[in-house]
Amino acid sequence: MDSPSSRALVLLSLLQTRRAWTASELARHLDIAERTVRRDISRLRSLGYDIRSAPGPGGSYRLVPSIKIPPLLLDADEVCSLVTGLLILEAGSPDTAAATVRAKLEQLLPPRLRHRAAAIALATQVITPTAKTADWHLLGLLAEAVAQQQHLQFTYTDQHGQVTERLVHPYRHVLRDGIWYLVAFDTKRDDWRLLRLDRIHDANPRPAPRDFDLPDFPHTSIEDWLTTDFGRQPAQVN
Repeated sequence: MDSPSSRALVLLSLLQTRRAWTASELARHLDIAERTVRRDISRLRSLGYDIRSAPGPGGSYRLVPSIKIPPLLLDADEVCSLVTGLLILEAGSPDTAAATVRAKLEQLLPPRLRHRAAAIALATQVITPTAKTADWHLLGLLAEAVAQQQHLQFTYTDQHGQVTERLVHPYRHVLRDGIWYLVAFDTKRDDWRLLRLDRIHDANPRPAPRDFDLPDFPHTSIEDWLTTDFGRQPAQVN
């Protein structure tokens, strides 16, 4: 398993089958030692999960069903990074989405981590916002298109005010100087383009047939591509 948190999620999925598991069975499924199973069970209990154990050599573990929403599997450092990130989004966006998410997050945290989240919010002040309002719906659709390797079609206004229809293969969306952009291969122009999300007219870009594979991105990273004027200048060597 990659981390204790990801391992705990798999452990929970096993316990949620409503059957009883011995420590040895869980250890085999998770490919870990039995003492690690017991330690993970203790951690889940400390987070509020009602896991019952039967005593004896053949003892087993069972998760008691509950209508209460279980706390998130986050540690203190992860809570700090999440809350700080949401505070930055709040400072750079006039909408209330980030603040709403932060409030919901705090409600799902166990008491100790809820106090930590509240302390971070109290102690953190973002002076320079990093981004304008993000269209979260559009960002989500673009992310799904990237994951599914899907073409999209939409109306776009370029920097000269010209309105055109774009047929693109999304590659990544990137936050640069407080503005969200889409890095995509433009099929009509047969080249890579950097498109501002706030200039895309359609809230729901239309999926288009995928009639060719996405070519390889022309640089080692998006940052290099941008700093070399989209590959037209040689990269600077420090």
